Amino acid sequence: MADSPHAWWRRQSLRFRLTVVAVAVLASALALSASVLLSVLDRALIGTVDDSLRQQAQTIRVHADAGTLTIPITTHDGTIVQVLDASGRITHVTYGADRMVPLLDARARARTLRQGRATFLDGRPYAIPGPLRVVVLRADRGQTVVAARPVGEISTSLRTAGRVLLVGTPLLIVLLAAASWLIIGRTLRPITALRRGASEITHTARSRRLPVPESRDEVHQLAVTLNGMLARLEEAEQRQRALVSDAAHELRSPLASIRLQLEVALGHPEGQEWPETAEGVLEDAMRLSRLAEDLLALARLDERGGVPARREPVHLDEVVRQTADRYGEARLTVCEPVVVRGDALDLSRVLTNLVDNAVRHTTSKVEVALTADGVLTVADDGPGIPAQDRERVFNRFTRLDSGRSRDEGGAGLGLAIVRETVRAHGGGVRLEDASPGLRVVVRLPVAE
Repeated sequence: MADSPHAWWRRQSLRFRLTVVAVAVLASALALSASVLLSVLDRALIGTVDDSLRQQAQTIRVHADAGTLTIPITTHDGTIVQVLDASGRITHVTYGADRMVPLLDARARARTLRQGRATFLDGRPYAIPGPLRVVVLRADRGQTVVAARPVGEISTSLRTAGRVLLVGTPLLIVLLAAASWLIIGRTLRPITALRRGASEITHTARSRRLPVPESRDEVHQLAVTLNGMLARLEEAEQRQRALVSDAAHELRSPLASIRLQLEVALGHPEGQEWPETAEGVLEDAMRLSRLAEDLLALARLDERGGVPARREPVHLDEVVRQTADRYGEARLTVCEPVVVRGDALDLSRVLTNLVDNAVRHTTSKVEVALTADGVLTVADDGPGIPAQDRERVFNRFTRLDSGRSRDEGGAGLGLAIVRETVRAHGGGVRLEDASPGLRVVVRLPVAE
């Protein structure tokens, strides 16, 4: 089954299609221009003849009114003139004009006078080759002036111009097609370079970039945009590799601890305190469980692309109260009614992570507050975090030396989960000095 013209057209190269469209548009424009040119030229030449003919007839009419016509009438441009009296008899003519038969009969003269413009007349019956352009004017005493001039030369000129355009226009179209083919090819050359560069980029050559053309055009912008996309993909891949590496490092410690405890217990079963061994293994298993949950939470945040799982009205004050009630060290100082839009489980995880960190590092107290403008603060009176490290601790698997020294410390994912979750809900989080201790300030947009 033969393909449709549309399918055939879509299979052609972009260069071919652009060239064909450009040539088709140019050919149509040139054809229309040639037609308009010939039409305007015809009107202009005929208009010039009409003006000259009317001026000549006006001069003859003035002489006819004054009775100063000569026999024969003389004209300087070869105009044929007949002067008729009231009865339609020819009284004066130019040299060579018919003295017996008027160029126009009485009905035609009346119609031409009524229309007030020149008319065409076949000159062959009067032994004049080609068409004539005729003007009729009325003079005094019932006289009529009929002036005519051959316009065969105009028709010949128009035919000559038409033949020139008929031959020259296709040649010009061919020339324009060749020029369009070359220009479009040069224009698409940077795109070919982009395609070739993209084909050379593999998973083992992550640092490769596409060639950027020197011209500041759309192709340049496309190349810059694609290189930016490659940079973001490379950065995302590096983050993923770093996450896998850090996760493997964090998993190795509890797994090694579990293995060591079990090997010692199995190697010396007679002197082993099995409940103590089970508690140690359970502690490491809980650590693995928390790490797996944090990694799963980060993976879901990355998968959603910074968008919460749900956008439902959440009574944040209720979430704060429920979370604070689970910690004996936490004291709820202010808890005003606040409604935000988002996911209640994610927001509960945010508060849980913050209170966990505060309880882990506090000396005596943890204060939680929620104001009506959507600002949540969790403060402790522990050692705090130096100002130069307050941004770095939001990175994944980042733990300060004080946190690493604690056996109950986390894997350094809690604050990373907090920041990404808060950002997904359209808010922000920052760390402040509580003097003493640390204050975490979370700002969430309040639902209308």
